[in-house]
Amino acid sequence: MEKNDILTTLKGLGSGIVKTLFVPVHNAGWPFITIFAITSILLSLISEHLGFIGLILTLWCIYFFRDPVRVTPTKEGLLISPADGVISAISKVALPAEIDPDLDKNDPLFKAKTLTRISIFLNVFNVHVNRVPAAGEITQVIYHPGKFFNATLDKASEENERCTVVMKMENKKDSIVFVQIAGMIARRILCDAKVKVKYKTGERYGIIRFGSRMDVYLPPRVMPLVSVGQTMIGGETVLADMGSSEKTREGEVR
Repeated sequence: MEKNDILTTLKGLGSGIVKTLFVPVHNAGWPFITIFAITSILLSLISEHLGFIGLILTLWCIYFFRDPVRVTPTKEGLLISPADGVISAISKVALPAEIDPDLDKNDPLFKAKTLTRISIFLNVFNVHVNRVPAAGEITQVIYHPGKFFNATLDKASEENERCTVVMKMENKKDSIVFVQIAGMIARRILCDAKVKVKYKTGERYGIIRFGSRMDVYLPPRVMPLVSVGQTMIGGETVLADMGSSEKTREGEVR
């Protein structure tokens, strides 16, 4: 390898590390980062080894609460992933029980017996800032207390603590539903979405702390353009296209 190639490679690697480490931090993370930092200082007074462990945990906490800038596709009708993570399931299910189906009797979402639900699992290394998957106006926000099963389990959608948001999509007669779900480690859901507030696609609206899951209920007849096992980038990856006639997309490990 030529010297210039080596320098270019090192420069690219350094740039990647900087972008990874020095990104904005979500406001919800600062109390935790402060606690970790103070604890690390106190531990360092007891032992250098304990102080080092505390420093590592503090850096991890900063990394966990990172809030990177994302480039959201702006084509009308696109439904974008609301979270980073891996698609753990794509299922045909009924509308969440907590939603009021009489809110809009002309909305196809409330008339359908089953809907396509895309489940995205977030591990503790994923960005946990949540984003709105489509442009529109919030019509329902429902907090539902519950249990803390492993977020990868199917029953987590019905039994875990969660916050459900219903949005009437801009220039559409359809609504879309997206749900923040707590997991075994995640014990706090923060949802800033408010009824009658309008959002653009990809705008931030909340965060789940420390491992969790997000479900997206697609409008009737809208097929997912992603497959189980694919990695999502919140605010960027296209989940579905309201204007597409493509059938459910399939994938395979290679």
